[in-house]
Amino acid sequence: SDGIKVLLVKNHNGRYWSFPKGHMEKNENEHQTAAREIKEETGLTLESFRLRGVMTFVSDVWVTEYMFIYTADAFSGILKECDEGDLQWVKKADIMNLKLWEGDKIFLKKLMDGEDFFTIKMVYQGEKLIEVLS
Repeated sequence: SDGIKVLLVKNHNGRYWSFPKGHMEKNENEHQTAAREIKEETGLTLESFRLRGVMTFVSDVWVTEYMFIYTADAFSGILKECDEGDLQWVKKADIMNLKLWEGDKIFLKKLMDGEDFFTIKMVYQGEKLIEVLS
């Protein structure tokens, strides 16, 4: 599994690496959203993908948000330019050395440790993460 690579986005200001992602549209379920967002942001069509985790973000400032985390093991198509930043394939072993959002590090560790499915609740005060429940 050292040869496994993950598609990441380095945002335009170059500060953080993240993942292709987006918001659900009306009349979509989580599965449809994942497929659509990957197609829109990367040009790739997911052929085989599955739900791996659900994260809940609770804040004293913002509305509660839910993030559904998918992994894919088969896709087709050719990468296109991404509006969100620069798409790059990164070796799995190198990911945790990148500048990542704190929440991304938490779910990435669970994915890399091989957890089949997980739930995580993150509690924020403003932009400060104060509690993680999993």
